[in-house]
Amino acid sequence: MKLGTQIAARNDDDYRIMAQLGVTHVNADPPGSPHDWIRADLEKHRDHIESLGLVLDMVQLPLASRPIEESQSPDILTAGPDRDRQIDSICTLIENLAAVGIPAAKYNMNIIGIPRTPDEPGRGGSMNAAFRWDRIDQNAAPGRAGVLSEDENWARIDYFLERVVPVAEANKVRLACHPHDPYTPPGYKGVTRVLGTVEGLKKFVQMRESPYHGLNFCQGTVGEMLDNPREEIADVIRWFGSRDKIFNVHFRNIAGGKLSFMETFPDEGDMDMIESLRLYHDLGYQHMLMPDHVPTVSGNDPQNVGFAFCYGYIAAGLQMIRAGAAR
Repeated sequence: MKLGTQIAARNDDDYRIMAQLGVTHVNADPPGSPHDWIRADLEKHRDHIESLGLVLDMVQLPLASRPIEESQSPDILTAGPDRDRQIDSICTLIENLAAVGIPAAKYNMNIIGIPRTPDEPGRGGSMNAAFRWDRIDQNAAPGRAGVLSEDENWARIDYFLERVVPVAEANKVRLACHPHDPYTPPGYKGVTRVLGTVEGLKKFVQMRESPYHGLNFCQGTVGEMLDNPREEIADVIRWFGSRDKIFNVHFRNIAGGKLSFMETFPDEGDMDMIESLRLYHDLGYQHMLMPDHVPTVSGNDPQNVGFAFCYGYIAAGLQMIRAGAAR
């Protein structure tokens, strides 16, 4: 397992600090839209990351977590007129990733973004992202995608997978899809979030089956799908991990569960993250563990300080697990 990160670096000093804090592998994107990246851009970016003591392990496809209105590839999930062109562009990107030795890409099949209610105070006055279903506009109008049935949502996802997974397999590039964050009841904003349940994720990874088709397993998001994350998360990790369907781990904790939770630092939420780490190890997981979101702390550099705490927590956990395995 590798200590990784996906936080965007503001400058080379940020990359140097990552390496100094024990990060070895990164998800980091070249400038501009992924649709516009050519092989030379990826080579230059890879070489630059490596010159700073890090491994470029993953990039983001032009399918991000933003709402469909802000997507770089909106026609893929709206079945618009440019759907095939956008998919072809992603296939070319996958081929270019393989050519320059970048082994993985993450992506989202997201229509409504990441709904949240206002931040809430956490430990020591940090401000933490939260979602409370009873405080949200449950009758919010559909967006650009309109009203989308569950069957049609699956059909559009499958249309993408049918064309992209064979390219990933031929080029040996792992495609890691992020779950829908958070679970919302069917029909919210006109959409049933089919990747917002554990059963939906199981169905997803078994569609167009391939060793290169799996998950960007966000433990925080999966916890948000569960009634009792502390008791249920191990079985979920075990199901996907034993099938080699976890290609990246967002190592995040929450307080709460389905439809009512607050994001936390890894040491203070309801899931036992050290036990989870031990389970990833026992299942033979060998890719990145990274923070994805962190509470907002005080000071001049709140995001990077929060991430630094999480790096230290993951690094210490890895050291403990490895020491135990060596005995």
